[in-house]
Amino acid sequence: MPLSPSDKLLVHLPDPPPPGWLDAVAARFPQLAVRWEMAALDAAASDLASADTLPREVLDGVTLLCVYPPPSARAIPDVRWVQLASAGSDRWLGHETYRDPRVVFCSASGCQPPQMAEWVIGAWLAHEHHFRLYADQQRRADWCARVADRPVADSVGRRMGILGYGPIGRQCAHLARALGMQIHAYTRRPRPTPDSRRHDGYSVPGTGDPDGLMPARWFHGAALDEFLAGGLDVLVVAAPLSDATRGLIGRQQFRLMSGGTAGKKTFLCNVARGPIVDTGALIEALEQGLISGAALDVTDPEPLPRDHPLWKAPNVFITPHVSWQSTSLVHRVAGLIMENLERLDKGEPLLNRIDR
Repeated sequence: MPLSPSDKLLVHLPDPPPPGWLDAVAARFPQLAVRWEMAALDAAASDLASADTLPREVLDGVTLLCVYPPPSARAIPDVRWVQLASAGSDRWLGHETYRDPRVVFCSASGCQPPQMAEWVIGAWLAHEHHFRLYADQQRRADWCARVADRPVADSVGRRMGILGYGPIGRQCAHLARALGMQIHAYTRRPRPTPDSRRHDGYSVPGTGDPDGLMPARWFHGAALDEFLAGGLDVLVVAAPLSDATRGLIGRQQFRLMSGGTAGKKTFLCNVARGPIVDTGALIEALEQGLISGAALDVTDPEPLPRDHPLWKAPNVFITPHVSWQSTSLVHRVAGLIMENLERLDKGEPLLNRIDR
């Protein structure tokens, strides 16, 4: 359905619009009313304020919406298209608007991979090169080369397993390949043909693995255990949270990660959603040395309570759900909004449409 004078776009994000973006929208779609409102950040909760906090006159008549946390259904009764500011839609599950088949949803998948892949590679390199150990020594003014007891293995020839080979996983593969690593990919559905391995959603030009050429091996479905037992040096969790992935990595899976080739133990990086990994099983795996360590940008629960034992588990690095952060993120989301407005107006297939 083309855009009409009855349409109103509300963008509720934590940063102002890119310079010239509002003028460009007005010039291309003069019939469209547009409001860009700044969303307040709750640093303690690592979350943005909901659009429910906006004045009633801002929400009245909104038909097109871009937000991060979902507003209440009663606040957006007229909405027909929602452009999420996140890669995942798990926060909308069960929402009345999300269940409405008349409302089209698109994700912001592809806007976050550059910064999230950098977080993954940074955490991996910091672990392998013992940066935290040497940072502690620096604070004590302790010049001590730990060559004998803390050897370093570089990344060449080592193996990265990526659980969920979407845009984030593909950019992790892109960077890992530059380090000389081998890639194994796990997907929910089989990807047996070149066409099935291609990514046709939004992506930042020059990033990722659009043709799906980087994995040396592909796994899917029931082959999860084979994938995890395949001698992975690092496992990147980059899959969406769903009923199928909740608790996907538990005690049995951690045991598989500890029994690889020549005593190899896996380093876990989770930048997806905390509940994909069983927290109790993760703590046990760290305490028992089943894995070499973990880097977590997401946890279960979240925010992680101050007295939670995960904080003090050995060889774990935790950040408060910030791997998505980048000064370029809002620019990318704004570009995706513009592209999808164009497609919406022309009746063309939208980028990143969510199949519900």
